[in-house]
Amino acid sequence: MENEIADKILKAQTVADVEQIRVDALGKKGFITEKLKALGKLSPEERKTEGQRLNVLKNQIEDAITKKKEELELQVINKRLKNEKIDITLPIRQKNVGRIHPVSQVTEEMVSILGSFGFNIAEGPDIEDDFHNFKALNIPDSHPARQMQATFFVDGEEGVILRTHTSPVQIRTMESRDLPIRIIAPGRVYRCDWDMTHTPLFHQVEGLVIDKKTNMGDLKGVLVEFVKKFFGMEHVPVRFRPSFFPFTEPSAEMDIGCSRAGGEFKIEEGKGWMEVLGCGMVNPNVLKNCGIDPNVYQGFAFGFGIDRFAMLKYGIPDLRDFFEGDIRWIKHYGFLPLDVPNVVTGLSMNGGVK
Repeated sequence: MENEIADKILKAQTVADVEQIRVDALGKKGFITEKLKALGKLSPEERKTEGQRLNVLKNQIEDAITKKKEELELQVINKRLKNEKIDITLPIRQKNVGRIHPVSQVTEEMVSILGSFGFNIAEGPDIEDDFHNFKALNIPDSHPARQMQATFFVDGEEGVILRTHTSPVQIRTMESRDLPIRIIAPGRVYRCDWDMTHTPLFHQVEGLVIDKKTNMGDLKGVLVEFVKKFFGMEHVPVRFRPSFFPFTEPSAEMDIGCSRAGGEFKIEEGKGWMEVLGCGMVNPNVLKNCGIDPNVYQGFAFGFGIDRFAMLKYGIPDLRDFFEGDIRWIKHYGFLPLDVPNVVTGLSMNGGVK
């Protein structure tokens, strides 16, 4: 009987075949079950001997069936995996996929470039407190810079606001991380403004370096190299003008040379200038507010608008269109999902108006 059942199990081709063998042998009306029921008709000595033999046989059959089932189930899975595999190296059908928003694309471009310079990404909350958004950045209650930033205040929460810049991330980083520091902070910021070049929600990238030797020359080198890589040009005309920011001293604004002939923006020398970012050496008061000794450490910071750089690079005329949700706009200015920016293979230039 054991040999006969073992032969049937060996020849079974499907899980259903094995299940039928189990039913025939061990089911309610299976022959093993029937023999176990008949033990009551035997003498006590015969019942003991025959019962042991039947239990051994039952256990052997159960083990063989379980092993065969697992083997056949694995075969089914392997067959499905073989037949249902997808070659992810094949190109997708571009007409059937969506588009990456220019803000997302340009953010990735900037992160890729600055990442290659050795900057790490840092993040912080969109809802901030007054200390991290203003006071720690050398902007006291009476400072006119508070009026310049048209702040959104959270109703019913004293001192709680929507951050007006990503500079609070710099403060939180200096409070929590070991020195030296080299970070960038991309993210959303909020100010109460609305026209062709301003929206209540926009996007910034800010950078911060804190160590013992960093100077204004290092800051200039980083920013000049950044705009060259971002715009894909060997030479970008730039100039640095003295400016004022409460959290940096000295402070500067960087302009790029450009022309607007015929309503088209073009980077070139000798035609005019456009301000693109603010920067400077971190104010010693800011370092003190974060528990850093300004007699030992110094550093620089910079910040620029992602949306504005997207407009300049890809010829987008109105910032408000970024947030309108018009499918025609995103089809025209958007990027394919496979156009992933990379400083090795090149930043994506396949979307938008060049």
